[in-house]
Amino acid sequence: MITMDNIIREGNPTLREVAEEVCLPLKEEEIVLGKKMLEFLKNSQDPEKAEELHLRGGVGLAAPQLDISKRIIAVHVPNSDPEIAEPTLSTVMYNPKILSHSIQEACLGEGEGCLSVDREVPGYVVRHAKITISYYDMDGKPHKIRLKNYESIVVQHEIDHLNGVMFYDHINEKNPFALKEGVLVIK
Repeated sequence: MITMDNIIREGNPTLREVAEEVCLPLKEEEIVLGKKMLEFLKNSQDPEKAEELHLRGGVGLAAPQLDISKRIIAVHVPNSDPEIAEPTLSTVMYNPKILSHSIQEACLGEGEGCLSVDREVPGYVVRHAKITISYYDMDGKPHKIRLKNYESIVVQHEIDHLNGVMFYDHINEKNPFALKEGVLVIK
């Protein structure tokens, strides 16, 4: 089981490396890692388990955050509609790649956070509003999906980790809350 103790923090050089692609077929240890990463995210969003295990809530996790320089991410995005229990996106992605993106940009109104960053970093993190990505699942099956708004931002944040990029690298240093005209602010 993955806990906060397994997550490396900013300053660790692995977070600034470009992660290696995984080879197909996947090794058993890579499948198990993916399952544990997804389990961590689900536990972190369960108030009782999160308190019991001392977990910070997260919607995405990348293997480099566990000091494993491989192109593996897990995402578990809860549904904003309280009537629907199913998450909008819950999967492990091996070798995810952005194939295309919108010209429209978007950011989260409250900014972004990261399990590897133990401090508040104020400012808008401007990303693409829509992306089309390809990836392989645990069974080695290829997928191609389109994501928009919040799900798009979550996946871009995690893919950044695979490329050695931290979310605050996108924040305007001189004016953290400056936005170009037309940027979609997601509440």
